[in-house]
Order: sequence, then C-alpha cells, then structure tokens
Amino acid sequence: MPTTSKTSYKIDKKYEFFRQILNLNDSELNELCYKEALKNDHRSFGSFYLSLIKLKHLLIFSFFPINDYNSQVVKIDLFFINFAIYFTVNTLFFSDKTMHKIYIDNGDYNILYQFPQILYSSLISGIINGLLKFLSLTGQNIIKLKHEKNNFDLNANKTVQLLKNKLLIFFIMVYILLLAFWYYVGCFCAIYINTQIHLIKDSVMSFGLSFIYPFIIYIFPSIFRITSLKNKKDKRECMYKFSKFLQLF
Repeated sequence: MPTTSKTSYKIDKKYEFFRQILNLNDSELNELCYKEALKNDHRSFGSFYLSLIKLKHLLIFSFFPINDYNSQVVKIDLFFINFAIYFTVNTLFFSDKTMHKIYIDNGDYNILYQFPQILYSSLISGIINGLLKFLSLTGQNIIKLKHEKNNFDLNANKTVQLLKNKLLIFFIMVYILLLAFWYYVGCFCAIYINTQIHLIKDSVMSFGLSFIYPFIIYIFPSIFRITSLKNKKDKRECMYKFSKFLQLF
C-alpha cells in the first residue's frame, strides 16, 4: 500500500509538470496574435492588468515567484544590480552646475531643481536594465522551444547552449559594471563628501519612481487590448497591435 501511494504521488507530480508546460502562461497569452487571442484569451481587464504588473514591475517580478520560465536567482540579482545602476547614473548627473546650485542653496535639498535629473536617470537606468534583462532572462527562449514542432531535441540542445552563453556574458558584464560602479561612486563620494546625502536622495527617489510608473502606464495597454477583444463582431486588430506595442515599455 505505501508503495502504491508513492507511485501515485510520482504520477501526480509528473501530470502537474506536464500540465504547467502545456498551459499558456501570462507571457504567452500576452504575446498571442489577434486571431489566437480571440480564441484563447478570455481574461478580464483586471486579470490582464495584473499579468503586466507581475511581469513588468521590478519588485514584484524579482521577489514573487511566477510561472515565467526565468531563474528566480537571476531575477533577484537583477533587482540589486538595477539599484546599483540607478545610483551610478544619478552620480553621473552631478556636474559642476549641480554642485554650484547646492552651494548656493547652502546644502539644502531642492527637489524642483533635482527632479529633471531624477527623471533622466530613471529613463537611462531603465534602458540599461532592459539590455541586462535581454541577456539574463530565459523565458522567451523556453517559450520558443516549447512551441517548436520539428527537431525538438536538436533545438533543445541549441537553446541550452544559447542560454549558457547568454548567462555567461551577463555575469561577465555584471562583474565589470559593478567594479566600474564601485570605483566611480567611491571616488565621487570620497571627493564630494557633502554631496552624498543629495546623491542618496536622488537615487532613492529615481529608484522609487520605477516602482510607481508601471501601475499607471500599464492601464493603457489593458484598455486597448480588452476593448479590441471584447466585441468579436467588430474586429479591432489595429487597436490590439497598439496594445502589444505599449506592453514593451
């Protein structure tokens, strides 16, 4: 009897594994073409909006496990690397003009003056983070392999080798970047001791901004997508494609 129970447990685990593989996850549903989405995507506005937040919001994406075929360890690494990028990019924006303004203000923090710097650093850091995600995340490669119909074994080997190369390049780049960041920020803080508080405030605010804007910008692709799929008689493929374009940001 115990042996039968153990065998049954193994079968259930295997069934659950194949069920998860065969089902489409949020990433796959979000990337469906218009005709396939009409047939297979029956999510509500709230469900689709939450799927974008889970996949795009840095904090949620990094620390809350989801079925996206990405390594949780790599995602957590990306979170802390991203903060290092925000901190360093903010440091690059401290020019002689900025130092003079701080001196004129007697060291007081002027958020109105610093806000453009915070905004620009957020945009630049977001672009760099996007490049690192491309090198480190494996989800899209696994999804492509999952839907491969011909020469699966050959393509599986190619995919494994590709992922090894991607991750190797990613970790080499990260180590180089972190060393460069440590050296530059360390020199800056050692020379401009009285500017450190301003730098920390700018970095925290720009990093915090990356936690806020996803809740706002992903409302729009959700509206366009659900509207385009809601009325099947009135086909709105252009609206659907525009929604997929907005998902990229």
